[in-house]
Amino acid sequence: MGGGTGLSVMLRGLKEKPLDITAIVTVADDGGSSGILRSELQMPPPGDIRNVLTAMADVEPLMADIMRYRFSNGEGLAGHSLGNLILAALTDISGDFVTAVRELSRLFAVRGRVLPAAGDAVVLHAEMADGSIITGESKIPEAGGVIKRVFLEPANVEPLPEALQAIEEADAILLGPGSLYTSILPNLLVPKLADAVVNSSAIKIFVCNVMTQPGETDNYTVSDHLQAVYDHIGLHLFDYVIVNDGEIPEQVQSKYAEKGARPVQLDREALEGNRYKVIADKLVLFRTYLRHDTDKLSHHIYQLVQDWMTRKPVGDGSGPEA
Repeated sequence: MGGGTGLSVMLRGLKEKPLDITAIVTVADDGGSSGILRSELQMPPPGDIRNVLTAMADVEPLMADIMRYRFSNGEGLAGHSLGNLILAALTDISGDFVTAVRELSRLFAVRGRVLPAAGDAVVLHAEMADGSIITGESKIPEAGGVIKRVFLEPANVEPLPEALQAIEEADAILLGPGSLYTSILPNLLVPKLADAVVNSSAIKIFVCNVMTQPGETDNYTVSDHLQAVYDHIGLHLFDYVIVNDGEIPEQVQSKYAEKGARPVQLDREALEGNRYKVIADKLVLFRTYLRHDTDKLSHHIYQLVQDWMTRKPVGDGSGPEA
C-alpha cells in the first residue's frame, strides 16, 4: 500500500518473486498532469496508478518508456504523461476508472493486481502545528511547516471493495516506501481499509524511506515515521520495519542537503523498545537519485513472508499474497 515513486521501485523487484501481489494505490494526488486530468475530467488521479502499472508490467522496455513519456511542449500537452492520457482515454471509453485500470493491466500483462484505494478521488488536508490547514496533496510539502496530522475529504470515503478483499485475504501487508503524509497515510485514512489492516492476521511490514522529505519528515528518525502512523491510527500496526543502515557517500548527502533532505537515522533502541523487529541492511543505490536496492529489498520481504508462512496455520492451500 502506498503511492509515488517508492512503491514503484519496490515492486520492480518484488514482482520477480513467486508472490501473488496486489498493489493498493492512493488517489489523493492533485499535482502536475494528474491534477489537471483530475480537475478537468472529474476522474481519480492516474499518475501513481500509472507508475505502479508500469513497474509491474511484463512488457518490452519500449512500452514502459511510452507509458512514462512526458510531453515537453505543445499547447495543452506540455507536462502531461502519455500513460496518464491513456488511462484518461480508457476511463472515458469504459465509463469507469477502475475498469480502465483493469483493462490496462491486462494489456500490459501486469504481474498481479493494481487497485486504487478508492473508486473516487479524495482531497488531502494537513493540519499544521501552528493550527493552519493546508489543502491539497501537492501543496502540503510546499507549506514548509510542521505537520500535526493529515485527513481526507470526504472523511467517510468508501474503499474499493476489491482492495478491501485483498487486505482481508493477504498473508503479508506492506506499507512504504514513499512520502509518509501524502502517499502512505492517505491509504490508512480510508476508514474501512485501516480497519481491515488492523484486524488482519497477516504479517505487517513497514519499509522506511532512506532520506527525509523536506516539508513532510524534516529531521525524522525511523521511529518518528512509525509514531506518525500510530498517532493517526491509534494502534501498534507493524511487526517488522525494514530500514537502510548502509553509509551514504558524503557527496551524495551534500547534494540532498541542498534541498533540505538528510538520511533517516536508525534509532534501533527506540524501535525495539516499541516491539518492532528491525531488518537493517545496506539498501541504497545511487545513480541520478538515491533509490532502494530492489533486489535486496525484495529478498528481505520474500524471506519474511516465507518464514511467516511456515509458522502460519495451514489454510486453503493458496500461495502467499503480499
